[in-house]
Amino acid sequence: MGGALATAVSKAINPADVLISDMNRQKAEDLAAKIGATVVTTEELVAQADFIFLGVKPQYLENLSNEIKPYIEKRKNRFVLVSMIAGTSIADIKNYTRMDAPVIRIAPNTPVAIGEGIVLYTGSFEVTDEEKEAFVNGLSEAGLVTEIPENLHAIGLTLGGCGPAFVDLFVEALADGAVASGLPRNQALAIASQMVVGSAKLLLESGKHPGELKDAVCSPGGTTIQGVRVLEQKGFRGAVMDALIAAYEKNFNLKK
Repeated sequence: MGGALATAVSKAINPADVLISDMNRQKAEDLAAKIGATVVTTEELVAQADFIFLGVKPQYLENLSNEIKPYIEKRKNRFVLVSMIAGTSIADIKNYTRMDAPVIRIAPNTPVAIGEGIVLYTGSFEVTDEEKEAFVNGLSEAGLVTEIPENLHAIGLTLGGCGPAFVDLFVEALADGAVASGLPRNQALAIASQMVVGSAKLLLESGKHPGELKDAVCSPGGTTIQGVRVLEQKGFRGAVMDALIAAYEKNFNLKK
């Protein structure tokens, strides 16, 4: 996810101003070479960056905080901590870092790397309007960047962050069905993928309810309604809702 965000930011600002630090130096260098960013040490990043993105698993937050705190304490100029750590509130970040630095909590998804993603964000009370504007502008090439209340982060992250995996599974299943019916694999995947892209864009641009668009495709006595009938028999919508709810509930056990 850090790489996807760095890729998006590098398209909105001078890529050389994007600083990357990773425990795996080679991984950082490979990404930097791809997007034109600059590889630095953790100390250099914390000392220089205006927006310091924290991207580790929740169970590693305490170790990361202990690592960067001495460097942060040396700073004289203002900075903003940006946390993409799942299941970790703004209050958690402040407690672990033991400081009242401005914090922006984000919930991004992987399509931000190609400019078609989602970045949900919430700023602590210390974050100024100017800093929010700079943050949004920096991620302008990521896709939809929208502010939400912090209490909705878990479900927003689940829908936007886990959703791509569910869509990938759906596309794979569609392609498998087409292959079983004789279509070559590469064509099946291409058609299924473009169908999902086109359907999503039509939903966004038309503003119509998905049920209305579904009904428009289901001609009386036609093929589509028969497919919809089977999906309903198999509990398709219920399975999707259950999957999302299960992923949402897992948010509250990530640190266990």
